[in-house]
Formats: sequence, structure tokens, C-alpha cells
Amino acid sequence: MLLPDRHLVADLLARYRAWERLVLADPLDETTRRRFEDVAYTLCVLMGQRTAREAIWQAEAYLRRIRPVPLFPDGAESVAPGFREEMSGPG
Repeated sequence: MLLPDRHLVADLLARYRAWERLVLADPLDETTRRRFEDVAYTLCVLMGQRTAREAIWQAEAYLRRIRPVPLFPDGAESVAPGFREEMSGPG
């Protein structure tokens, strides 16, 4: 089973909450409401749920159970080998 990227899920949750606050601040702004609904729909599709409430719940549960993935596992260099030499130029 394919699982969504945890960074994407976290980003969508943050966007959902930000747009939600904006909609609550100005419920008659149609552009804000449309963007909020777009993010909610994307979360529903990504999490395989029919409602935004279910998608939010699933996304939060998913992020809780997924361990963080290190950017540079097992002491790997943060810069590709040879990159430092290439950037320093001839010399």
C-alpha cells in the first residue's frame, strides 16, 4: 500500500488550519472559502476519506505513528562527496 509523504501531509494540515482561521475571521469572503475547500478536498483525496473531518483525523493519526525520517541517515555527509571541492574551484 502506498503511503503519502509525511511532509506533504503536515504541510496540508498546516494550510488547512491557516485557511480555516481565515474563513472564521471573514466567512463571507468567497475566495478564502474556495481555497479552504480546495485544501480540504486535497486532504480528503490524499487520506482516502469522504469528509474533511475524517481526513484531518486520519492525517493527524498518520503523522503520530510515522517516525521522523532523518535527512542524513547514519552520519552521512550533509553535502555530496566532491561538492565542496567543486564549489571551491581550482586551487
